[in-house]
Amino acid sequence: MKLIQLTHPHQLHKEDIEPTVMALGYFDGIHLGHQKVIRTAKRIAEEYGYKSAVMTFHPHPSVVLRKKDAHVEYITPLSVKETIIAELNIDTLYIVKFDESFAGLLPQQFVDDYIIGLNVKHVVAGFDYSYGRLGKGTMETLPFHSRGEFTQSVIEKVEYQEEKVSSTLLRKLIREGDMEAIPSILGRPYTITGTVVHGDKRGRQIGFPTANIALNEEFILPPVGVYAVRMKVQDMWHDGVCNVGFKPTFNKEAKELSIEVHLFQFEGDIYDEKVEVEWYMRIREEKKFNGVAELVAQIGQDKQKAEQYFQKQENLLAFSEEK
Repeated sequence: MKLIQLTHPHQLHKEDIEPTVMALGYFDGIHLGHQKVIRTAKRIAEEYGYKSAVMTFHPHPSVVLRKKDAHVEYITPLSVKETIIAELNIDTLYIVKFDESFAGLLPQQFVDDYIIGLNVKHVVAGFDYSYGRLGKGTMETLPFHSRGEFTQSVIEKVEYQEEKVSSTLLRKLIREGDMEAIPSILGRPYTITGTVVHGDKRGRQIGFPTANIALNEEFILPPVGVYAVRMKVQDMWHDGVCNVGFKPTFNKEAKELSIEVHLFQFEGDIYDEKVEVEWYMRIREEKKFNGVAELVAQIGQDKQKAEQYFQKQENLLAFSEEK
């Protein structure tokens, strides 16, 4: 996949670009609704013999439009978004810098510069996609702004349990810790990436060694508590439990959130390793225990619940494969 970063005003020329079918959207999460937009663009491109393209924007528009927002926690930070779009076999990904000059473009200017000017022959976007200053451009106005240079496909609302599949819904589920509902929206478990760093090594002392994860991107995290997770280490996936929290049993005044993963049936030094963590189920909220013995007993119960969960998933998978 070709990656092209653009800052307004961009310097590309239409005559130097192959005709494309372009999917438009911010695409945080690349959930099932987003995937339908992107896959539709890919299919139409193949039908017409054009290249496929996706255009997204960075940073999140709220960073520019709402000055008080210093940063945004992402479902899929930019590097993760790039990887997933590449896995969807898109030919070109345009990443447009969302700054004040870009945000101020009139709808017709946006279409002239970023659709017609990039030799786009067909646009695919969701029914609620908007463009141009104050989002004045919509999928209803796009045929007018197209100047007859391209056609369009509108992807209607994708729903889950009578609710619109959206990044807003995903953020809500993550913040509520409802990790089991997320694959029905996202098409996969919620995943974060990070690096294993040194911690206080207290888990090792009580018989449950943990990997302390330092996030390498601004991911949304679920609420404090204990979760059934899988972690990818050196290209291998391992089942485990993860504690997100402040470790109140040992750190009464802790202010910094920690992410600690205990892997089942795993030994080895993995400090400084890049890892991925998939979230599957919230087991319980974080608690303060009356001593180490009580904590160790609870961790044993957490581990058992997670093992039972993963065994059940394996059994369901085996049953579906037999059918």
